[in-house]
Amino acid sequence: MRGASRRLRRGSQWLPVSFTRASAATGRTIMSADPCSFASISRCVTRHLNLSLHVDFVQHIIRGTVALTVEALEDRFSSLTLDTKDLTISSVSANGQAARFTMGPKHSFKGTPLEITLPYDLSRGQHVIVEVTYETSPAASALQWLTPEQTAGKRQPYLFSQCQAHHCRSMIPCQDSPSIKHTYYAQVCVPKDLVAVMSAMRDGQEVDLQDSSRIVYRFRQPVSMPSYLIAIVVGDLESREIGPRSRVWSEKEFVDKAAVEFSETEKMLKTAEDLAGPYVWGQYDIMVLPPSFPYGGMENPCLTFATPTLLAGDKSLSNVIAHEISHSWTGNLVTNKTWEHFWLNEGHTVYLERMIVRCLENEQFRQFKAMGGWKDLQDSVSTFGVNNPLTNLVPSLQDVDPDDAFSSVPYEKGFALLYHLEQLMGGPEVFMGFVKSYIQLFAYSSVTTDEWKDYLFTYFRDKVDVLNKVDWNAWMFTPGMPPVKPEYDTTLADACIALSQKWIKAQECDLNGFTKSDVKTLSSHQLIEFLSLLLQEDQVPLSHVKKMQDVYDLHSFMNSEIRFRWLRLCVRSRWEEVVPMALKMATEQGRLKFTRPLFREVYNFEKYREEALRVFQAHREAMHPVTAALVAKDLKVDISQTSIL
Repeated sequence: MRGASRRLRRGSQWLPVSFTRASAATGRTIMSADPCSFASISRCVTRHLNLSLHVDFVQHIIRGTVALTVEALEDRFSSLTLDTKDLTISSVSANGQAARFTMGPKHSFKGTPLEITLPYDLSRGQHVIVEVTYETSPAASALQWLTPEQTAGKRQPYLFSQCQAHHCRSMIPCQDSPSIKHTYYAQVCVPKDLVAVMSAMRDGQEVDLQDSSRIVYRFRQPVSMPSYLIAIVVGDLESREIGPRSRVWSEKEFVDKAAVEFSETEKMLKTAEDLAGPYVWGQYDIMVLPPSFPYGGMENPCLTFATPTLLAGDKSLSNVIAHEISHSWTGNLVTNKTWEHFWLNEGHTVYLERMIVRCLENEQFRQFKAMGGWKDLQDSVSTFGVNNPLTNLVPSLQDVDPDDAFSSVPYEKGFALLYHLEQLMGGPEVFMGFVKSYIQLFAYSSVTTDEWKDYLFTYFRDKVDVLNKVDWNAWMFTPGMPPVKPEYDTTLADACIALSQKWIKAQECDLNGFTKSDVKTLSSHQLIEFLSLLLQEDQVPLSHVKKMQDVYDLHSFMNSEIRFRWLRLCVRSRWEEVVPMALKMATEQGRLKFTRPLFREVYNFEKYREEALRVFQAHREAMHPVTAALVAKDLKVDISQTSIL
């Protein structure tokens, strides 16, 4: 596709547009402003970062120096703005000469712009190395510092980062926008009893020449990527080989269990390559983080982060790894230009994840997972409100914190659109051809929804009349559920639907008709679906829920997806004895998908509202800063006005 000229459709007009990978790489088009960044992304672009990081577990800070190789995109270029958040800046230089800098006013979630004046002007295309020496804050939103007591091993402290969406600026001064992609090199100095890993290829280690009690680990990332994918973990880590290009990392206590759970990683990688093209990142390792990690997984290149809640013991939750593997193409290789286009990352990744599942299982299982996703979308729309603009597929994020916008909407509304288009365009093989072509064309660049849509019309130029009948405004810019509900194959769901309906319609006199054999033939996935269907009801009678426990013993299930739904159902049915169990799950792990709804369910049980608030205040110091902030909003707690207990 290099240099190929294409005619793109905009509205009713065809416009000639030249797609060249070179133009995407040089960034010489004027980029649209990013509402979540202060950085001067239309005037200059970062090509490379050289990081030197000193990790201080006593003060809970990183002392760092970052050298940014910056290319001017205009003539007479003499100043630039970088994103920072809660950083202390010591000095700034440009090609070794001192540069003047000022800190702008602090913004509630975007942080503080770092305004740098260069000692001389640059012409368009010239490069300058801007070096910034700085320290992070102990409260840096990208970082969570764990005491030894908060780790599985209880021996050593632990540090991990989570930069998506806009938190890298609290760890590194940078152009913190997904529209900017760069390579990076890093040296990380840590205590000698600890191991450091990053979202990059490992490049050796050596004893720190200045301090023999510390080790310097080196990393290189030769593939251009956005700042939100920079990641670091420091802890008492071990690893096991699980494939020819994969290791699993974690604390000693989890590592062998994780190696078994994720043993099919290479099979998933090969399947993804067959679907989407070569894997360009070299290594694909998995890091199982401590329980406070707020997400199921995070697609950091070379080092996927995973929550320990995936360790079900039967590989039933490993679809999250298929999702993160898929991000190696959709998200990491082709990236949303701003967070308003987040669905381009997540909708395509869910689509590719389910295509992997289709190859490894069958089409019925893909359909079954899609049905579950539709219910997750209904749940998010219900939580936000059907008229909330954050349920748009392409929301406006002007003055909106991207963390507040996070939900299953970009994932499942995005997938629903792609699945709808798949049906219109000729089926999964035909539409996967488009997805692969889209990935190849826009690889190593960042894109908007308009660019995606233009290429869709170009690729399916012989079906433009069908595409014109799609209600694009309703799909993209209208809140609530999609305008079209896909028809899914219900074969695997039929047993779940039948059993849930039997419970919903049962009278008190019917309850003795339920037996343990009802669920004996259901898989973990089907049991999750059964509980999800019950959660769509306003409230299942308490007598029914107690009978369910008597015959199915759902309290004993430790699969996190089953347990989460079961505890929600119990609390919603006002089973008082289960409230402590729900709050225990909400605090013994920190995955937002579980923690927020569990706290909300208890908070909505008016008798236990104060207990929900008490438990949150008692545990929030141990929570990830993003989790604590979002749960506080759910519980209507102003954490800026309250002290940590």
